[in-house]
Amino acid sequence: MFGVSRKMLEQLRNEYPQGTKVRLIRLDDPYRKIPQGTIGTVEFVDDAGQIHTRWHGYGSLPLIYGEDAWEKVRDETAP
Repeated sequence: MFGVSRKMLEQLRNEYPQGTKVRLIRLDDPYRKIPQGTIGTVEFVDDAGQIHTRWHGYGSLPLIYGEDAWEKVRDETAP
């Protein structure tokens, strides 16, 4: 399935605003190999619910909700 419901889109945009750091667990792309554990910075969530991410050292590639796996990186500077 490609795309998400309006409710899920709103949730993704709230949970992953621009600048959010994420750590890759699994990304299944036959053309681009980004190693597990790579840190990325969210650029935006598009209307299909793809989380466009700039992967440190690997360029940009979106995360697909329901297909790929990732986790938010805790902000160590937060109180």
